[in-house]
Amino acid sequence: MTTRFAGVADRDAIEAESAWADRPKPGTLHAFLAQTAAQHGARPAVSFQLLSGPADKAETLSWAELLGRVNQAANLFRSLGVGEGDTVAYVLPNCTETVVALLGGAVAGIVNPINPLLEPDQISAILRQTRAKVVVTLRAFPKTVVAQKVAEAVRHAPDVKTVLEVDLNRHLAPPKSWIVPLIRPKNPVSHIANVLDFNRELSKFRSDALDFEDATSDRVAAYFHTGGTTGMPKVAQHNQYGAIYNGWVASHLMFTEEDALICPLPLFHVFAAYPIMMSAIASGAHVIFPTPQGYRGEGVFDNFWKLIARWRVTFLITVPTAIAALMQRPVDADVSSLKTALSGSAPLPVELYTRFEKATGVQIAEGYGLTEVTCLVSCNPIEGLKKVGSVGIPLPHTEVRILAPDGAGGMRPCGVDEVGEICIANPGVVTGATYTQADKNRDLYAEGRFLRTGDLGRLDADGYLWITGRAKDIIIRAGHNIDPAIIEDALLANPAVAFAGAIGQPDAMAGELPCAYVELVQGAEASAESILADAAQRIPERAAIPKHIEILPELPKTAVGKIFKPDLRKRAIARVYGAELAAAGLAVEVAGVIEDPKRGLVAQLRRTGAADDAAVRAVLGAHTVPWDWTTTG
Repeated sequence: MTTRFAGVADRDAIEAESAWADRPKPGTLHAFLAQTAAQHGARPAVSFQLLSGPADKAETLSWAELLGRVNQAANLFRSLGVGEGDTVAYVLPNCTETVVALLGGAVAGIVNPINPLLEPDQISAILRQTRAKVVVTLRAFPKTVVAQKVAEAVRHAPDVKTVLEVDLNRHLAPPKSWIVPLIRPKNPVSHIANVLDFNRELSKFRSDALDFEDATSDRVAAYFHTGGTTGMPKVAQHNQYGAIYNGWVASHLMFTEEDALICPLPLFHVFAAYPIMMSAIASGAHVIFPTPQGYRGEGVFDNFWKLIARWRVTFLITVPTAIAALMQRPVDADVSSLKTALSGSAPLPVELYTRFEKATGVQIAEGYGLTEVTCLVSCNPIEGLKKVGSVGIPLPHTEVRILAPDGAGGMRPCGVDEVGEICIANPGVVTGATYTQADKNRDLYAEGRFLRTGDLGRLDADGYLWITGRAKDIIIRAGHNIDPAIIEDALLANPAVAFAGAIGQPDAMAGELPCAYVELVQGAEASAESILADAAQRIPERAAIPKHIEILPELPKTAVGKIFKPDLRKRAIARVYGAELAAAGLAVEVAGVIEDPKRGLVAQLRRTGAADDAAVRAVLGAHTVPWDWTTTG
């Protein structure tokens, strides 16, 4: 049974019941899962289908069966030398085995999910940083190179002693399952780690209990790396109680054992691992994972509404880019089971919210979370007022402060609607040791306990949190973090380039796409096309290759010579919006882009002929950067 959460008063009432430290809760993740299996053992826990068709083969584990698999996995990992302080990494797309590896790894030691889209050198850098002893990954399979990338990564990660392979072929039905062995790609192994079959090894261990004593106190249970970057991404540490908190708060406010959650988001990301998987454990809800690649899977968008109908889904877990893609397809199935859609990872355009509600009859609750705080921070209330464009109300036992420099080397609290840095304290913050690398934790906390997010925002008079910008320069492309430094380094390697600034330009589908501005060395000659071609050879991930490069006579700079990126963002917004308005044949131009103290950057539009609001909204409504009419500029 869920607790009413319709506004700040309800949140405060929940907090008044008890401090988080005093709330009765399972002492470990294993006890957390065992409690659910005892209460809801026969009910469905997780379902997975390899293909996206509404009638395609699917595998479902009950809560009792999932506990049994997790026991086997934890016992297997311990037999391979994994203790409480040792790391089990997995480099997997979504499948049943990914859930088992996530939970089994966290019970046996420290689990380390790794994005399978990363390049081998990035994967190996993470494996070395976390000193992983065991890696769970795919066996070579058609249409994916995950196995080949991991084999190369392990060659440069000497602590890895065992590689456990998952064969996706078992999730196929004949005749396709007969064909895979005939076309399976080769994967010559050049590392010295022992390679074993994951499911075969699991079957050798008991499922009814752990072969070892479970942890007796809170401890680090997971390492999650932040977005894709060159070299070494930062690795955040998560304690067991942080994971349990995420499950408790989402189940307390949203889910019961009667709910079914469809989650096409990857289990290497905190959104799927914590607010979804942990809340399902807390509530006994059923989680459905459609295809290994989730939203990226072949046919998923085309079949999505039919999948909602197949599984009688009540909660849709999504992101703005997926909503945009879904709104390009008719609602061609019975979706009456849907109660709410939960959206995160990037700002949600108002137009998308409106279109989705009109098409489905369902409202979207937008929320906010970070890897560094074990995810959940705030959410628009399921039962109460949803302020579209905000990320809702800070959740129970989560303190959000908006702080600004006080001019004396410290931080001061901001007033209502005053923009400052969003700083967070909650059970998911590992205070003093958020990152595994000690130097990354310096100057990371305000007042000793509030994690400085680097995001800019404000709290309004009703207690709703609004994000107005990022103090950090990270480009967020469809929920994937891109460090602009990897783009700038590649550009600056060109002898013709003196200065380079990379930012995210607005995109209706991806939210942001990388673009770059360069200033040439005095006397040098080069075209934007040649600079882009040169940089593309040096940028380690395809998603980071700029979609636009522009040569400026001089880049805007601060008094100390640093590239002033707000001016570049204004330029990019004006260019993208202007091009889209012109392509639509509207008599409207972008007069400029201003910085509003409450809304962040705002495009200023001016009519050059007859044009109404509705026509402009149809063109620009899918973007998150707001616009106003102006007669000046």
